[in-house]
Amino acid sequence: MNDLFVRAVREPEIKGKAFSHERVPDGKDEWLTPPEILAALGEFELDPCAPIIRPWPMARRHFTRLDDGLAQRWHGRVWCNPPYGAELPKWLGRLAAHGNGIALVFARTETRAFFDHVWPKADALLFIKGRLSFYNVDGTKSGSAGAPSVLIAYGADNAPCLESSGIAGHFLRNNG
Repeated sequence: MNDLFVRAVREPEIKGKAFSHERVPDGKDEWLTPPEILAALGEFELDPCAPIIRPWPMARRHFTRLDDGLAQRWHGRVWCNPPYGAELPKWLGRLAAHGNGIALVFARTETRAFFDHVWPKADALLFIKGRLSFYNVDGTKSGSAGAPSVLIAYGADNAPCLESSGIAGHFLRNNG
């Protein structure tokens, strides 16, 4: 009976890891933020996880996977549409520590990444209404995202930006 209890307690943790990212059939891991989302949020100084090929800028300066954005010095207001795989917590942790920026991720509110880096550290969230359609690196629109998305604001100046962005969804000021 004790072993059954231990398995039941551990099972959600294992499931959380198994479903912490999206697998796509064609193996692509670079998806561009819809340009209307970026336009609604204003200018960003840095995108530390930008696609190598991009038909429009996400920020004034970009780091790609060739630059290893996690290893670089971050500055200014940061835009972060990170890889949605197992590395996601590192990106959210880094943005939370930087304290000035907005991230776009799937609204997987039950994950360890949310409990470690969003709920206790973010200033505000905007749960986007409906499913986003991301873009391919050639600028063509892709299909609907595999899950709902959320914009996460770090830094007091970014919370009002989300609230007044005009992006359809539900704004939530986070009290930690």
